[in-house]
Amino acid sequence: MTTHTRSATPAAVSADQLAALLGAMKDSDSVELKLTVPTEEHRATIASMPVDPVEAQPRQVFFFDTPDLALDRAGIVVRARRVQGGAGDTVVKLRPVIPADLPVRLRKSPDFKVEVDVLPGAIGVCSGSLKGSTTGARIRQAVDGTRPLTNLFSKEQRAFFAEHAPAGVDLDALVPLGPTFVLKDVFKAKELGRRIVTELWLYQDGSRILEISTKCAPSEAFQVAAETRVYLSDHGVTIGGQQATKTRTALEFFSNQLSASTREAASGGNGVRPTSRRRTRAVRTAT
Repeated sequence: MTTHTRSATPAAVSADQLAALLGAMKDSDSVELKLTVPTEEHRATIASMPVDPVEAQPRQVFFFDTPDLALDRAGIVVRARRVQGGAGDTVVKLRPVIPADLPVRLRKSPDFKVEVDVLPGAIGVCSGSLKGSTTGARIRQAVDGTRPLTNLFSKEQRAFFAEHAPAGVDLDALVPLGPTFVLKDVFKAKELGRRIVTELWLYQDGSRILEISTKCAPSEAFQVAAETRVYLSDHGVTIGGQQATKTRTALEFFSNQLSASTREAASGGNGVRPTSRRRTRAVRTAT
């Protein structure tokens, strides 16, 4: 199956867009500068920087949504992530958000973070993320349908979801979209004196996304962006290519796959069967 990836191409930014981005940065907790590397340059990019693929941390990412991606359309992301060693984490994310409009009680929560993701060309989005911790085993059970999905998320996360989810969309009725296998490596760039994160997302159709990112305080975002751009250029990394989004690529791939399986099942084929809890099992793979 072919994955249809939505991408953003750096373009001229209007004064209004830049003003909105600056306003979001001012009231956010952090800024994450991201860059997607063109597929044909993955090997050369990894070789040109101090990335050690052998030491990369394997991860398994599951998103949860309705089959027609109602949460995605509402700007909500529900994710669980298994990490090597048995740990796991969860997040309920809302985007875009206006930091000044968020409730004070939410901003004071130690588990809530407002962050602005910035792509080349000053393309940015501000999101609010409520995080939680769990175990890899519990995530597997929720995906298999032997544990209620609500058990993965904290009381605060469940309330945040209920407040923003579309009417009639229940957390336990969501279907798992995944897994997507991820390799994450972190190194300190000597020239920058800061941490650089590389993530290689491997999708089940054979496509992949290599993302390079670094985080900084809002007050230093433009300085760090300029320095990072020079660093990447010095290492031969293309800055102005099309920018693919990891989350949307995964959501669209698995939503399309789920739709195909449902059509096959309806026509009498060997499609994916629903669980007793009315949720469809994730596509089973070796990953």
